[in-house]
Amino acid sequence: MISTVTTTTTTVTTAQVMAYSIIAVISLIAFLAIKEILSSEADKNKRMKSFVSGSNVAIVPLLIVFTAIVAYKVVTLI
Repeated sequence: MISTVTTTTTTVTTAQVMAYSIIAVISLIAFLAIKEILSSEADKNKRMKSFVSGSNVAIVPLLIVFTAIVAYKVVTLI
């Protein structure tokens, strides 16, 4: 059996990386702010409590991206 594999190469520019990193940092700040604001009302409403506890699904990957951005900036400065 003969199969053909096609590879697609995508080039990412520095401007695209900077734009995506800004979007990631802004969304991280927004998620952390929303979580903090809604955590005060979480005791009263069961839906808010589940949203606050489930928001870590979005926050943890964004924190990893933020850490990678900071590490890259530190490495490029040295």
